[in-house]
Amino acid sequence: MTKKYFLILNKNPEQIELFSKLCQPLGSVCSSTTLENTIALLESTNFNVVLVDSAMADYSSLKGLFKKTTSIIVTGKEEKKLKEIIRSWPADRYLDYLVLSSQDQDNDGFLRTLKTATEHSQLKREVENLINSKEFTELKFQEVSTKIREIKSFLSDSLLKELEKRIALETKHFWFQREKQKIEKILRKLYTANDVSSLLDIAHDIKDLVRASGITIYILEENKTVGKYLKPLVWDDAFLSHPEFSKYIALIDSQDFAAFAARYGQEINLSDLDFDRRMSKRYREHLKAPLKNILCVLIMHDKEVIGVLEVYNKIVEGEVGKEGFSKEDQQILRGLSEHISIAMTKLNLIQYDALTGLLRPDPFFDKVIQKIESQSKRRQEGGSYAIVMGDVDWFKNYNDRNGHEAGNRLLRELARVLKNTIREEDLLCRYGGEEFLFFLVGVKNIEEACALTERIRKNVEEHYFEYQEFQLKNNLTMSFGVTLFPRERVDSLSSITKNELRKIANEADIALADAKGKKYAGLKYQEKDERALTKNKVCAYIRGQTGFIRSYREKFFEEKRKFERYYASTIIIYKENDTHKVTKTINLSLGGAKIPSETEFPPAQTLDLILILGNKASQFKGDVIYSEKGSGDVSHYYTGLRFRDLSLTDRKNLEDYFYSLGKKEVPLS
Repeated sequence: MTKKYFLILNKNPEQIELFSKLCQPLGSVCSSTTLENTIALLESTNFNVVLVDSAMADYSSLKGLFKKTTSIIVTGKEEKKLKEIIRSWPADRYLDYLVLSSQDQDNDGFLRTLKTATEHSQLKREVENLINSKEFTELKFQEVSTKIREIKSFLSDSLLKELEKRIALETKHFWFQREKQKIEKILRKLYTANDVSSLLDIAHDIKDLVRASGITIYILEENKTVGKYLKPLVWDDAFLSHPEFSKYIALIDSQDFAAFAARYGQEINLSDLDFDRRMSKRYREHLKAPLKNILCVLIMHDKEVIGVLEVYNKIVEGEVGKEGFSKEDQQILRGLSEHISIAMTKLNLIQYDALTGLLRPDPFFDKVIQKIESQSKRRQEGGSYAIVMGDVDWFKNYNDRNGHEAGNRLLRELARVLKNTIREEDLLCRYGGEEFLFFLVGVKNIEEACALTERIRKNVEEHYFEYQEFQLKNNLTMSFGVTLFPRERVDSLSSITKNELRKIANEADIALADAKGKKYAGLKYQEKDERALTKNKVCAYIRGQTGFIRSYREKFFEEKRKFERYYASTIIIYKENDTHKVTKTINLSLGGAKIPSETEFPPAQTLDLILILGNKASQFKGDVIYSEKGSGDVSHYYTGLRFRDLSLTDRKNLEDYFYSLGKKEVPLS
């Protein structure tokens, strides 16, 4: 494997130390605080990636220092300034930026940026080697041509033309073989993709194949608020997480290149964009380099548009070509889009959400209609139906503190928990962002629908999610709105429609807004202190002349505890049948703890415990108060423990740990 070289150009010792630690697993690292030292280092080393502080990243200062195969990452604290610096560099250079935060740095995001820049550098070096190889081939070709001219007098004109024709064909054959290998590599990736991430790995290969400076892959979606829109799974080479989507989506009816292609089913191949009204804000402000030419082709399924494949700025001899993409490029993309469609169909991205694997809203409503019509035809007396809207509490705070990738992991884990909690006959979809929509079958009344929903809420509350201890209530929870869908309402309609279902879902949404505290003491939602909101509850929409909301809470058994509970997850080791087992606390107080366990413990049994509190390990004894099976999760029990014989040292360790949790609480912003 070729060794990678990284250069850190920065005057801040702390930042040099941080970047050095993160780069070292990938290759050899050098650092420099001045341009003079940098020039000396460049004489002996050809660096793959340079991380340069924004104060030293001006193009006029660094012009001519680094080879075009070197990727540049500009670091600093002001995103706007970083973007301005990147725009000052030539379009043929690979540049990216990293915003340094005063809070915990997103090391995973930095590593992804660094790896992408490194791969780009390696790719450009390979291209450069191919170009050199091509020049060598052309030189040999010239030598052969010279020899042909020398023997021209000895050959007939017809024989000479045939020989020249064969040499030209062999040269063209060599080029086609190389392109064919690239296409075969892309197709192998497509047909072996087993999830959306591996499917999207083809983006860089396609961009290289048609020699584009950027690529975007969209999927067509629809929701109740904005209607149909194109959502980029990859935007200008970057893999997006959920919170970033809203900035880059294209409404299907908007003045926009990709939206126009999807709306009218037409491919776009343009090199003159100066006065085109479809040059929307997305292209003007959010691309890494100014848009000079563009090629859009459609991703189709059964004659319907399901997405768009889009590339930007054709590169010719290291610069953006004025003539744009060729008809051959367009044909190549068109062929690849057919295979992308097949791969999307195989992964069922048309019906299922790419992140969570749950139904998307449109297919969800289709299945609801099928279930209602099926039960009506069979004349099943199964009671009424209910629609439930659920939303993650304080999800923005979770994303802001832990990063978008952690937010994506949370949504995947939450989808698994919700799917395991509902009954087999019920339906579930990801309605958008952190919202989920449920269809509950065979409920007798609103009280029963709320009871089922309350069990879903409780199951989420009791499940441990990564980083939940840093949420505003020291736990990750959901709020729910419920509305009843009575059988009489179905019978009064000649046929149920998606629009009718969306109206009913809107009633659940109104109840959800109340559950999340969006009607509180007559104040607007933005004016309230979020810590004062209870959230984590179930509210029902009661239908009548004017709908009104009623809160609901089923009484579950919960052991009494004298001391305040902290929903902190820390490691706890307990001894069972002479075997030590490891689990995590669900909540914790000075008096006891609640833990998930693989087996049910008899009441009053005493367990030997080792509790990890920060960087300390303390030994405890705990009496079992209760042990009950978790709702919706047949493989686990929830066990309540009461600490016994606490020493002053143990109590002090617990108090110090709780104090440290309070200090780590996420600040409101």
